[in-house]
Amino acid sequence: MEEKQPKHIGIIMDGNRRWAKERKLDAKLGHSQGAKTLEKIVKFANKIEIEYLTVYAFSTENWKRSKEEVGALMLLLQNYLDDFSKRADTENIKIKMIGDIETLSEGLQKSINNAIKRTENNTGLTFNVAFNYGGRAEIVNAVKKIAMQVKNNELEIHQIDENTISNNIYTSGQPDPDLIIRTSGEIRTSGFLTWQSVYSEFYFTNKLWPDFNEEDFLEAIEEYKRRNRKFGGK
Repeated sequence: MEEKQPKHIGIIMDGNRRWAKERKLDAKLGHSQGAKTLEKIVKFANKIEIEYLTVYAFSTENWKRSKEEVGALMLLLQNYLDDFSKRADTENIKIKMIGDIETLSEGLQKSINNAIKRTENNTGLTFNVAFNYGGRAEIVNAVKKIAMQVKNNELEIHQIDENTISNNIYTSGQPDPDLIIRTSGEIRTSGFLTWQSVYSEFYFTNKLWPDFNEEDFLEAIEEYKRRNRKFGGK
């Protein structure tokens, strides 16, 4: 593939509820349709040799939604992982989770761990699912880990630098996202990959996530290729 193709793409999958509302459907049907869109995009990203894809599935703020909707999202993720991990394995896709997983239900944690274990040796697309994730919470968690390293005399304070932070966040060992896509017309990051996205290119589209397709994904990549990334230089 071309050298300028992004190695790592992030997606803020927005618009499931609006998609359902426009069709006078229950919100959970919008999320279900969004899950189908996600599977198509993941497979396509792997096909065109994107190395990393990170999607914002459930933020730490999403707990404020109705108990019914949150419950439906939890069940949807569990079923999605149980089902998709089998197909992902045959397609050489590696599934990883980023976020605070330990606070989730035992059943959901089991499905998450099974999906990770089943696909851990795959060498194609690394598919990061950001679930119960918040960018500030991720940084706070990294700071706690670093503080513990200092306390245990594993690290000196003067040794702490940007690499120290990067090595203690959820995406440690992965490149920062080159491109971040957000659907539904909203123009903000909503705490997605806060540390990692400082030099990411952003692409915003009015399309609601359930309507997003492979052609839209390619258009975002083509727009990325047209940009001149300077990383603070001239």
